[in-house]
This record gives sequence, C-alpha cells and structure tokens, in this order.
Amino acid sequence: MIGSDLFFSSHSEQLAELTVRHRLPSIYQFREFAVAGGLIGYGGSVTDWGRQGGIHTAKILAGAKPFDLPVEQSTKVELIINLKTAKALGLTFPITLLGRADEVIE
Repeated sequence: MIGSDLFFSSHSEQLAELTVRHRLPSIYQFREFAVAGGLIGYGGSVTDWGRQGGIHTAKILAGAKPFDLPVEQSTKVELIINLKTAKALGLTFPITLLGRADEVIE
C-alpha cells in the first residue's frame, strides 16, 4: 500500500514501474496510479471532491460564513484494476470483483 502523499502522487509512474519490476502487488488511493501501471487504485473520487468544493465555494460567495458550513466526507469511492499489471504479476481477480470495479484497465 502506497501512502497518499504529494511526493508519491508526483512519482506514480516510477512507483508503478518499481512495483511491477519487483513483483509487488500494490494499491494506491487514486485512479492515476492504476492508469500509470499500478495494480489497484481504490479511494475517494477526485471529481467528487472537486464538486463538493465547488458547492461550498458557491455557498460562501452567496454570503455563507465558512465556519457555518458542515464538514462533509466524500461518499463516492472508486475501484480501478489494472489487468495488464495483474497479468505481469501472475495474479487473477474473481469475475465478481472485476464486475464491481468502476474501471478495468486491459
């Protein structure tokens, strides 16, 4: 499991390459890691975070005080599986898990 740190996010391609080279199954919080070649991306939707931020911004621009706004947690979670990486690592996923994934990269 790779932490969701700005340093790691900015090096997702290199991390994905290293995990495959050393045959380490890996999971990361964001979709971009799986797209870069990592095995799995599982976490909150960045798009949903942006949408929530836009809603809060609109409320503030309409006159709401920031401290009066509720703290909200993203409820949309995405699962992205990279089958190309899974094959390189000699892993298979149950068809039921692949069916539940938001995106399967082949």
